Amino acid sequence: MDKEQQSHGKERPMSFIALVIWTGMFGGIFWSIIGYIGYVFNFTEIRPNVLLEPWAIGSWKNGWLGTVISIVAIGFFSTGAAFAYYLILRKFKTIYISIGFGIALFICVFIILNPIFPSIAPFLELKRDTIIFSVCLYVLYGVFVGCSISYEESEIQLKKWKEKKPSTNLTGNEGE
Repeated sequence: MDKEQQSHGKERPMSFIALVIWTGMFGGIFWSIIGYIGYVFNFTEIRPNVLLEPWAIGSWKNGWLGTVISIVAIGFFSTGAAFAYYLILRKFKTIYISIGFGIALFICVFIILNPIFPSIAPFLELKRDTIIFSVCLYVLYGVFVGCSISYEESEIQLKKWKEKKPSTNLTGNEGE
């Protein structure tokens, strides 16, 4: 703790931007690990390593090191997605916006960016299990990121509203 924190006896709260960064990073890493587990149990034919295929040379990218690097890289890309949510959608308080965000990311990766990743088959050629698992994974990711950011935004707005609200005399003895 720094001197300012020690003198006041409590830690400063995390800034909203720091929360967005950590939410994006954690969400990307956590849900990528879940995706990898889904790959191991044959729920999907896509593993996190597809991220490295267009850029990395060598067979290392298909081993454990490639998996770890891919999961961390997805965490960094996820931070960008979390910032996009922060900039565009943070004021919406409904879970449906977060679900739509996850579906939009799924469409972006599996349809728009599909040609970049050679080991991901074209969308219409993917197995039904892969599509269902991936949509569910992206929806859960969207709900995690979206609800975390929207909740923090609503808490900040509530705090501002409480600070702005004039205090009222609850006793009713205003003239005394």
